[in-house]
Amino acid sequence: MVPVSHCAIFEVTKSSTMAVNYLTIIVSFIILLTMAGTASLVPQPQIQKTAKTQLMEQSIKYLGMWVTADGYIRQELLPNGRYDEARGTKKSAYTGRYEVSGDHIKYRDDTGFTATGDFKGNILYHGGYVFYREVPTKEKKQLIPDTYQL
Repeated sequence: MVPVSHCAIFEVTKSSTMAVNYLTIIVSFIILLTMAGTASLVPQPQIQKTAKTQLMEQSIKYLGMWVTADGYIRQELLPNGRYDEARGTKKSAYTGRYEVSGDHIKYRDDTGFTATGDFKGNILYHGGYVFYREVPTKEKKQLIPDTYQL
């Protein structure tokens, strides 16, 4: 027969183990509830847009070919932030970089010369010239009048 003192120790040990197990379960449950309740409060990592990305996004609506009414000057705004300007029969007469901020454009050609311009609807005012957006069609290229909205 087992002594009474031994049984009492066994019962205490058994109840202590059960208490620790219950306590572990309760603490785990509380931690899970806390994490679930605050998951939306934890700041989510956001992709920071670089200045270059923001400038590219602003210039997207102005990409493409801009032409004077007589067709003498043809300026193409490229998606990589560069421009290529032809004058008469001379291709790439001027090349360089551009940045668009709102409806304002800043140019810096490859020689270091700088200029600015402003977009008003589908017209670009730049360097004393008026440029119109050119849209290629199947038959021919067509200038978009100011009243046309893209």
